[in-house]
Amino acid sequence: MRKFLALATLAALATLTVTAAAAAKGPATASLTGPGLGRALPVKGQGEGGAGTPLGSLVQFGGYFPQVFGQSPDPTTRTRPAGDLGPRYRIVYRVPGPSGASTIVQDVYPYAKPSPVTHMRAGQLFWGGQRTYGGWLVAGAGLKTALVEAGLPKLAPSSSGESFPWTWTGAGAGAAAALVLLVLALRRRGITRIRAVRGTA
Repeated sequence: MRKFLALATLAALATLTVTAAAAAKGPATASLTGPGLGRALPVKGQGEGGAGTPLGSLVQFGGYFPQVFGQSPDPTTRTRPAGDLGPRYRIVYRVPGPSGASTIVQDVYPYAKPSPVTHMRAGQLFWGGQRTYGGWLVAGAGLKTALVEAGLPKLAPSSSGESFPWTWTGAGAGAAAALVLLVLALRRRGITRIRAVRGTA
């Protein structure tokens, strides 16, 4: 009897696992927007089946499934990773479902150090009644590779990257040089006037 109950329990768990896997659908399309892009970039490929396309890599490495449906063990956290994450980009997924396509939004920080980071707001409604699990996730390097393949620059835009301070340094040096020249010119004019007054005295 105990053996029968154990087998029945295992069968029930297997059925639940298969059902959950079948319910977890990948996105049909995705688009990327953010600093330096100018327009929305389509992330092409298949949303299911692994990292064979840019969209598949984005789904696999960006934490789409655990952030949408939840997962055990849970790779996400409720708190933002420490440090400077760099510029934020936004991904809009279109997810087909039994009641029509739904839209799910995910934020991605592809230039975060040492690894890219993604975040999905919990509670986003999809498929008419389900809500996203949400959370923060430290992704693998494959995430940035997939986004670069879709059109993301390899380096962060200068307005929010490391080259920004150098731009201001160059402008400041030019202004300082102009100020020094102005001071020298005024001093020379003042000395000339003094000499002229002394010569007429």
